Amino acid sequence: MTHNTLISPKVQELQPYQPGEQPQSGGLLKLNTNENPYPPSPRVIERICAEAAADRSLALYPDPESERLCETIAACHGLARDQVFVGNGSDEILAHAFCAFFQHGNAGLLIPDVTYNFYKVYCRLFGIRAELVPVDAGLRIDLDAFAAAARACGDIAGVVVANPNAPTGEGLPLAAVQRLLTMNPSRVVLVDEAYVDFGGQSAIGLVAQYPNLLVVQTLSKSRALAGLRVGFAIGQPALIEALQRVKNSFNSYPLGRLAQAGAMAAFDDQPYFEQTRQAIMATRGWLSAKLIALGFEVLPSQANFVFARHPRYDAQQLAARLREANILVRHFRQARIEQFLRITVGTDEQAGHLVQVLEQVLANVPTDPRRTAEA
Repeated sequence: MTHNTLISPKVQELQPYQPGEQPQSGGLLKLNTNENPYPPSPRVIERICAEAAADRSLALYPDPESERLCETIAACHGLARDQVFVGNGSDEILAHAFCAFFQHGNAGLLIPDVTYNFYKVYCRLFGIRAELVPVDAGLRIDLDAFAAAARACGDIAGVVVANPNAPTGEGLPLAAVQRLLTMNPSRVVLVDEAYVDFGGQSAIGLVAQYPNLLVVQTLSKSRALAGLRVGFAIGQPALIEALQRVKNSFNSYPLGRLAQAGAMAAFDDQPYFEQTRQAIMATRGWLSAKLIALGFEVLPSQANFVFARHPRYDAQQLAARLREANILVRHFRQARIEQFLRITVGTDEQAGHLVQVLEQVLANVPTDPRRTAEA
């Protein structure tokens, strides 16, 4: 950013999060941002239309606390209303959580070195020191490394993990989450479960036992509402009250009437939710097998994407060739994962088309001598 005396130095030093490409033109198979390939439940559309048509609905402010939506989420998970917080997508809730729980002087916040990049962005925004904990050689979250980092830091600001992790897709069992909680009883352990509905183990059942646990989920992935922007957090009332204090110091009305109505409808249609998430998991298994047959190494995934690399081809070049064929996948120019592609699981038809194109690409792209030597 060019130096400008009208802008605060802190803002000029920020390195914002870079989201995946959002093309404005059609004709592209978009497998780069982990959107659900299926539409939301028909009930969602019906409820939104009814809400929009209601007399003066959009002329009036929405419920600032989204009470009915919170009650819906609480009932879905067998919780009390005061254990639920909602926000404008899980990213906003994460921002509120970083502000509410992790600003403890120079204490480091423990996060994996390979994970959702927004965590480091929030650390810079809120002046929190990010203590990056190396994942293991298989790119799995390493509990022993977390324990060693906590001992080395002495006082920590907290712990943040995505489970399943992004961009790898690998999940932690509940026993591992419990270990993180017991290792750090005086600080918040935030478990970001954006992808948990695709085969992961949710930690929501641990909330009653651990006052330091905050679980964050989103309706963007498994409920196909990325365009509506609704997320929620589950924790004991003290943590929820802290999030409400931050929210009401920033934006009292984060969720509009249409978002609240659509989100409630999504929770009301559990059969549709089960049908679509099971379809995605089945396609994920088929796609993983096909990629392995093409020579890719594919990490075990509990998310709606796969993370794969080929021992003989450069990932950036493969992503570029797929882009030329009107297929978008995500490539991260980041140490340790620069040779991986993150590929969203689409429909069976979309996955089949991807595999066909990859077969052609691999047959026509020269192997990378550096990759061949590594292999």
